[in-house]
Amino acid sequence: MDVFTELAKYPVFTVDDVKKFVGNEKTAYSHLYRLMKKDLVKKIRKNIYSAVNPTTAQIVATRYQIACAITDTAYISHHSAFEYYGLANQVFYEVYVSAETKFNYFEYDHVTYKYVASRMAEGVVEAKNTTGVRITDLERTVVDSIRDFNKIGGFEELLNCLEGIHYLDEKKLVRYLDIYDTQGLYQRVGYLLKHYRKDMQLSKEFIEYCKDKIGKSRRYLVSGAKDYSFYNSEWELMVPEGLFEITGQGGDILV
Repeated sequence: MDVFTELAKYPVFTVDDVKKFVGNEKTAYSHLYRLMKKDLVKKIRKNIYSAVNPTTAQIVATRYQIACAITDTAYISHHSAFEYYGLANQVFYEVYVSAETKFNYFEYDHVTYKYVASRMAEGVVEAKNTTGVRITDLERTVVDSIRDFNKIGGFEELLNCLEGIHYLDEKKLVRYLDIYDTQGLYQRVGYLLKHYRKDMQLSKEFIEYCKDKIGKSRRYLVSGAKDYSFYNSEWELMVPEGLFEITGQGGDILV
């Protein structure tokens, strides 16, 4: 049996995967060592390996497949999910990985893999046409990214991503919003998605649902824009001036 040919069928693999072909752990490590010496296999991090494509001299695993191999519950989220869906304006040198168990961030091939705590189990799907990638569906990606834009990606990039969306399932949006059950999140999601409502094929009822959940507290949409925000009474939000002009003009919103 050609062990390398078998391993190359996996985007990423572990020592246990090698054991299936060679019988025991000691022999598995010996095979891995020889393959790495020949530059046929590369170690990504502890117990995560990928075969090298001899034609390109690059590993066969994508950044997303690497991310989902970090833990048994790992999945792509936030801006990295937007990237995967082709909606991101920028490709970051960071991959955001949610998981039930925490891992220490690490770097491989100039890409940093960063842990984001998983707040719910719903909304995680197997990516279509790609082996070994789990990812938040588009609706949860939107909710998570609005919730955490000040930590991940930034506000201008969030708006760029939202502009490219042409349909959202509002039942899923409501489900995820209700799980978080945070007044400030209903405010931000309702205000932002109202602007894109027709493009995203959202109903007026969805917008009203969000509005009914916002409470009476006045909040800033973007905390770093306090000096040039105005009050929106409909949503009890302090909103930056010229908010939806920044993506077309390349302006900056501080966060």
